[in-house]
Amino acid sequence: MHSLTWRRLALLLFMVLAASARVPRSIAQESSGSRDLGDLSIEELMNESVTSVSKREQKLSQAAAALFVINQEDIRHSGALNIPDLLRMVPGLDVAQINANTWAISARGFNHQFSDKLLVLIDGRAVYTPTYGGVNWDTQDVPLQDIERIEVIRGPGATVWGANAVNGVINVITKQAKDTQGGLVTAGGGTQDQAFGTTQYGGKIGADASYRVFTKYLDYHDLPDLAGRDSNDGWHLLHGGFRVDGSLSRNDSLTAQGDIYSGSEGAVIDHIASISPPVNENVQKIAGLSGGNILGRWNHVLSNGSDTTVQVYFDRYVRSGPSTLEARNTVDFDFQQHRLLGSRQDLVWGAGYRRSADRIVGTIDHAFEPADQTIQLFSAFVQDEITLAPERVFLTIGTKLEHLDITGFELEPSIRMTWKPSARHTLWAAVARAARTPDRNDANGDFNLAVFTSPNGAIGELSIVGNPREKSEHLLATDLGYRVQASSRVSVDLAMFYNRYRQLRSVEQGAPILETDPVPHFDIPLVYSNQMHGTTEGLEVSAHFKVTDRWTLSPGYALLHMNLRTDPGSHDTFSVADIEGSSPRHQAQLRSSVNLSHGLGWDTSVYFVARLPEHQVPSYTRLDTQLIWRSTERLEWSLVGKNLLQDLHVESDDIATSVQSSQARRSVYVKFTWTF
Repeated sequence: MHSLTWRRLALLLFMVLAASARVPRSIAQESSGSRDLGDLSIEELMNESVTSVSKREQKLSQAAAALFVINQEDIRHSGALNIPDLLRMVPGLDVAQINANTWAISARGFNHQFSDKLLVLIDGRAVYTPTYGGVNWDTQDVPLQDIERIEVIRGPGATVWGANAVNGVINVITKQAKDTQGGLVTAGGGTQDQAFGTTQYGGKIGADASYRVFTKYLDYHDLPDLAGRDSNDGWHLLHGGFRVDGSLSRNDSLTAQGDIYSGSEGAVIDHIASISPPVNENVQKIAGLSGGNILGRWNHVLSNGSDTTVQVYFDRYVRSGPSTLEARNTVDFDFQQHRLLGSRQDLVWGAGYRRSADRIVGTIDHAFEPADQTIQLFSAFVQDEITLAPERVFLTIGTKLEHLDITGFELEPSIRMTWKPSARHTLWAAVARAARTPDRNDANGDFNLAVFTSPNGAIGELSIVGNPREKSEHLLATDLGYRVQASSRVSVDLAMFYNRYRQLRSVEQGAPILETDPVPHFDIPLVYSNQMHGTTEGLEVSAHFKVTDRWTLSPGYALLHMNLRTDPGSHDTFSVADIEGSSPRHQAQLRSSVNLSHGLGWDTSVYFVARLPEHQVPSYTRLDTQLIWRSTERLEWSLVGKNLLQDLHVESDDIATSVQSSQARRSVYVKFTWTF
C-alpha cells in the first residue's frame, strides 16, 4: 500500500478517536478491575511516588530533576512488547532500533549502540556492562505486566547512583509479589513479533509472604538490511524467574528474586577475511545468549519512619558473539540508611562494593589485552534534604565518593533546590557533577577494522587500540525546571539544561607499526584519548490533557543542540561529527488514549524524529496504534499495528556500531491476556 494511503488511514484513525471521545458518559468502558490512565486525575499523576532522585520516596511534583514516570497503565496503552519501545514515550530520550535485536538508547545526546553515559537499573541491580559501556537491551526482558513503573531521569544522577549516571538514569521497578497474585497467561503473534507469550502464577507462603514465578518466550523475525535483503538478525529468548516478598516482623521485610535466560540472535558484522591479499567482507554471525541473577534485599523500619536497607546480588552472563565470546560475573553489596533528623532534615547515606570479573575470548577482528580482568568499585554517598520553608522550599545537597581500580577516586556532588509557590506550581534547579569511567573497550580493546593496499603497494591494516591510561569523562550540568497543574485537566512539565563536558573520549592516530604476522604489513592504530570537550543545551516538555473524562492526550517535545570540539593538539577528525550526528536535534510525539464503549479502548502514538545528516538517516514519523477489547473481566484482546506510515525506515546507521544496521518494518500482531 502506498505511503500516501497509510497517511490518510492515520488521519482517519485520529478522526475516529476524536469522534469517539464525544460518546456520552453513560456508555463508558466496563469495569475491568483496574484503573485506566484516563481514570487517573491530573493530581494523582503529578503526585506519584518516585524514588530515583533521592533513593527514598517523594512526590513527583517535588523532585528537583527532569523526571518522567512510565506507569503500568502507560505500559498497557503503549502496545509495546519490550522496554526499548516503551522508552520512546519519554521526551529527551533517543531510542533508535539498529537491527532486530539491538538498540541505541541515550538521554540528551551521545547516542550509540553502547550509550556509555546512561545508567540502567532493574530493581536496584545495575545492568550497565563495563565491557563496552552501556546496556545489552536484548537480555533485559522483564515481563511488562510485572513492572510497577519506570522512572527516567534526564540529567546526572551520580550523587546517589554513581559513575556512568551522567546523562540519565533509567530505573525499572517491578511489582511486589503480593500485587501479582493468581495466574496470568499472555500469548500472541504477528508479522514481526512472530510468537511471544508469558505464563505466571503468584500465591501465598503462610500468612506473611507472597511469591510469583514466570516463564516468558519471544521469537522476533529478521529485519531487512539497508539494501532490502534479509539480514538474518532474528532474536529468540526464553526467560524464567521468581520473586518472594515476606515480613520477618512488623518492622522487617525481605525480598528475594532471580532470573535465568537462554537464547540466540543473528547479526551481520564486518570481518577481515584475509590480510594478503586484503579482503574485507560482511559475514553472518549467530550469538548465543545465556545468563542469570539472584538478588536479596532486607529492609528494617524504625519507629520514627527512618529505615535501613541491605541489598546483595550476583549476576552472570555469557555472550558467544557476534564478534567475541564474553563471560562476566558480578557481585554487588549495597548498604543504605534513611534517617529523619528532626522535622526539617531528611538524610540518606550509604556505602557499596562491586566486584566484576570477566573472561573474553577474542578473534582476528576483536580482542582484549589482558583477556581476563577483575574490576573492583568502592563507594559511599550522603544526601540531605533540608526543608527551608514547610511545604514550600527544599534544599538537597549531597555527594558520592567512588574508587575504581582504573581511574582512582571520583567525587560527584550535587545541589538541588525546589520552590513550590503554591500547590499547583513547582520550580526547581540543580547543579551536579558526574563522571563516566573508562570501560574495557577504552582501556584494553584491540579492534581490527579493515585491511587495504596502499598506493605504494604495501598492505595496511586499520585498527582501534585501547589506552590503559584513559581518564574518566566529566560533566558539569545545570538544570532548570517548571511543573504546573494548570487545571484539573491539564499539567505541563518543562525542563531546560546546559551541560559542559571535558576529557571526552577522542580517537587519535598513532604511529604505524610494521608487523610480520601472518605476513608483513603496516598496522595503522587509532588510539583512544581524552582530547575533546564541549557543551550541550536543550529543553524537554511533556504534558497531559484530559480532553474528556475518557480521552487523554499526552504531547511531548525535545530540542537538543550539541557543540563539541577537539582540544588543541588533537588530530581527531572523526569523533566530533560522529557524536554530534548521532542524536536528532528535534523529537516530537503525541499519544492518545480513548476508552470506548463495551470494554473497547483505542490507543495511538505518533513519534517524529529529525534527520541525522552525518549518518545519512532521513527524518521519519512512526505511527503505532492498538485496539483493546476486554471481552470479560479476566480476558483481554489486543490488535496492534506498528510503524504504519512506511513499509521500511532506518533509525540508525552509525559506523561505530559492532553490527550492521537493518530497517524497521511495518508490522501487526494480535495478543490475548487471561488472568485467573
